[in-house]
Amino acid sequence: MTRVSFDVNGEPHQLELDTRTTLLDALREHLHLTGTKKGCDHGQCGACTVIVDGRRINSCLTLAVMHQGNEITTIEGLGSPEQLHPMQAAFVKHDGYQCGYCTPGQICSAVAVLDEIRAGIPSHVTADLIAPVRLSNAELRERMSGNICRCGAYSNIAEAIGEVAGRSA
Repeated sequence: MTRVSFDVNGEPHQLELDTRTTLLDALREHLHLTGTKKGCDHGQCGACTVIVDGRRINSCLTLAVMHQGNEITTIEGLGSPEQLHPMQAAFVKHDGYQCGYCTPGQICSAVAVLDEIRAGIPSHVTADLIAPVRLSNAELRERMSGNICRCGAYSNIAEAIGEVAGRSA
């Protein structure tokens, strides 16, 4: 057992954890933040996506002890039912969810995608590495490809992200 301290959704937490505990299990089992979902547990579906120090990660693939001192944002930290984050509101408006299981990871990833584009971080499909990165269908689909929706709400998800970005995607 080892002690790990990090901020989750703006609140400091100290946990005594087995060193093999994933960040996903620390969030769900120890902090009872069950919005982050356990999907494949292999980093292939994106249901466990959270934002750590401004970057999106698959929380099932990282150990909690690796995040000493980090700032972690889960779906619960983006907004509340009374005050939705703009991305949450857009997902509702555009029906960017079906069963809802993947939705928390999709939303966390989408928020981070727009931050990546604003920061000028290129993706695999970015044509010009010197010019400012622009949101396009290809960019959006490439960046969101790590988040799987088994219900097939992809076009609605793209519309929601496009709205928050300020244009139709």
